[in-house]
Amino acid sequence: MASNKRSALRQQRAAFESQLSGLDDVFAREERRQNSLNAHKETARKHKACSSKNRYPTGLDARIAIAACEERGITGLSCYRCTYCNGWHLTSHPR
Repeated sequence: MASNKRSALRQQRAAFESQLSGLDDVFAREERRQNSLNAHKETARKHKACSSKNRYPTGLDARIAIAACEERGITGLSCYRCTYCNGWHLTSHPR
């Protein structure tokens, strides 16, 4: 049975930490890896949702572009306000 004395607990902790041998920063490394991965995913999301699309300054301009597309036979478009650039983009996905 383990002792509840502080000195005994310190000794147990020191013994455990000495056995880690290089793994003491494993949580910090994993957190850095997760942060890097999340940043990469957010960049990819922004590219797909905003950077790769035409930006219209107002909703009216986006609706005019939809009307122009409909004149050329492209139907089913709608517009939405972008959370990344605060501009307007067209989408074929129904809202």
